[in-house]
Formats: sequence, C-alpha cells, structure tokens
Amino acid sequence: MILPERLKKGDTIGIIAPSDPIIGENIEELEQARKIVEKDGFKVKYSKNIFSNTNGYSSTAKEKAEDINDMFADKEVKMIWCAKGGNNSNSVFEYLDYELIKQNPKIFCGYSDITSLTNVITEKTGLVTFSGTNFKTIATDETNYSYKEAIKRFVEGSLEIGEPEEKYYTIQEGIAEGELIGGNLSLTRSMVSGKYSIDFTDKILFLEELGFETDPALANNFLYYMKQNGVFDKIKGLWIGNYEHESGIALEKIIMDVFGDEYKFPIIKSNNFGHTETKTVIPIGTKAKIDTSKEVKIELIESCVKNV
Repeated sequence: MILPERLKKGDTIGIIAPSDPIIGENIEELEQARKIVEKDGFKVKYSKNIFSNTNGYSSTAKEKAEDINDMFADKEVKMIWCAKGGNNSNSVFEYLDYELIKQNPKIFCGYSDITSLTNVITEKTGLVTFSGTNFKTIATDETNYSYKEAIKRFVEGSLEIGEPEEKYYTIQEGIAEGELIGGNLSLTRSMVSGKYSIDFTDKILFLEELGFETDPALANNFLYYMKQNGVFDKIKGLWIGNYEHESGIALEKIIMDVFGDEYKFPIIKSNNFGHTETKTVIPIGTKAKIDTSKEVKIELIESCVKNV
C-alpha cells in the first residue's frame, strides 16, 4: 500500500478529463469549480488535452493517458482530480505508465466512470486512490457537502465518513474488516475478469449505481455476472450506496434477490456516496471495518493520506 501525501493550501491540483469531453456548458462549470478551489488557496492546472474532443465523443485514449501520465510526472502537481464521468475511461489502461505512477504517488480522485481508473491504478501500483466527487461537480452541486468531504479527507487527513448524523441501515448483520474496493456497479462488474481485472479477495466491496442509466433488471444482470464469477465468494463485506430508479426498487432488494441466503457476510446501506448530492470520499486500498451493531456501521481504520 502506497499513501499519497496530504494536500496543503498553496498546492497545485491537476485537472484531467479521462472520460467524456469537456464541451459546451461543461467548460463554464469547470471554470466555476476552478474559482471556488482557487479562492480556498489552491492552484489549479488543466491538463494539455482537457478540452480535446478528437473522436467527436471524447478525446483519444492516448491523449487521455498522456494527460494522466504527465500529471503524475509533474512535480508541481500534488493532486489529480478528474473533471467528470462518462463512458470510456477504461480506454487508457494499456497506455498508462504504472511504474511512473508508483514512483510519483499523489491523490487521484473521481467517481462514476472514474471507477475504472481508481481501481485499476490501485490494483496495478498499490497506490491508494479515492472515490469522491468529480471536479466539475464542485460547481454544479446544490450544496458544498461533497467538496467539504474532499477537503476533510485530503487536507485534514480525517477518517470520518460523512456527517455524524447520517443514517446507516443493516441489511445483513455481522462484523468484517478488509480493504475497500469498488464504486459504480456497472464499472466494477466490468473489472471482474480479463487482463485488467481486480482482486476481490478479502475486500469490503462498496457499490452504487445510477438508476437513470441502469434499471433494476440490468443491475440484476451485473450482480449475477459478479456472482457467477465468484466475486461474492471472496469478499468480506458489502456497503451499498445511492441508487434511485423510477420504479422505487432499491439496490439492496436487487442484491438480496441475487444473494438469497447464500452469503453470510455483513451488508450495510447508506446514502452518502454515489450519484447523489452527498458524496463522501472513500479510499480504495485501505482497510475499513463494518460492525452492524454500531450506529455508524462502517469506519476507516487506516490512514489514507500521509503528512509530508
């Protein structure tokens, strides 16, 4: 496990767009986010290809990978923040310089489609990465909850998950410890097998999904694929995040439809991560503990950033 250094006021944050292109209103939203972050005392540096749309639906895989590699190599940059999500950040996998990343550890944050990048980087290098708000969302969220969570984790080094008054629900009782892994269900499912698969052994898996794109039947499909490939035989616990679909069917119901009574590990639910206003920052690659007897049913038990 490799910890990135804690972020300090005055540090430079590198912004990349490894998923959908930054075009149209996204450009202004990015500038608004930049102003918020600079007002708080940080410097912002855009990657070379951040506004590229070479393919007409995104920049090329090599352009995206170049930006990621360059940001890790740039000694001035102390954190890399993904601008937004989308559909094809996995296109960069074969062009990333994993040894360069390993030798230049720094905070790497994003969610949704960025799940592919955070998990593969942690898997290939041992660097702790983070599931948290994307950079653009700092400006588009109705509240500053998710931005405050990022500052709390990256600047203060806090291990607190969300706010103390948030509700956690027990789906299946138990106690478990393990390294955190996961993020968006559809993206996590795509990393179950193949050259860029991730190791689920003895992990605490966290999952959320965007109901607008993934209806209950498709979520069921993804979960059965994971079940059929042995994922749930390997993990120590499951943490379910936000999922909202017009049917009103909850993700925990879909999961238990798949699980039946086959698995005995603890399962909890909260609404403080995923495609929602309230996005806490979850480290990928450090240990957490689930204890369903407690009011706050999950806690981080290892540091995820280090002091300089």
